[in-house]
Amino acid sequence: MKITLLCALGMSTSLLVERMKKAADRRGIDVKIEAHSVDDIDKQLKSSDVILLGPQIRYKKKELFKKAEEENVPIAIIDMRVYGSTDGEEVLEQALHLKK
Repeated sequence: MKITLLCALGMSTSLLVERMKKAADRRGIDVKIEAHSVDDIDKQLKSSDVILLGPQIRYKKKELFKKAEEENVPIAIIDMRVYGSTDGEEVLEQALHLKK
């Protein structure tokens, strides 16, 4: 399973990605987790099983959700509180729940 986090520049989510990877390892879950710029959404929709958006780009929700729906890829916005605390366990759980 590939989980992609999209944010403004693709850098601010790097710590969250690392914490999500550690949470997945602890739980024995085989996932690939990456962070990319929101500008890469078209490319990422072709290879991702789930896409999560950083709260700083929620203003693009309508456009991004439409693209994801057309490609049949689950998408959601990460809660601002969870994002700010870089809670990898909770964001991983959000991604897994979306895929179900």
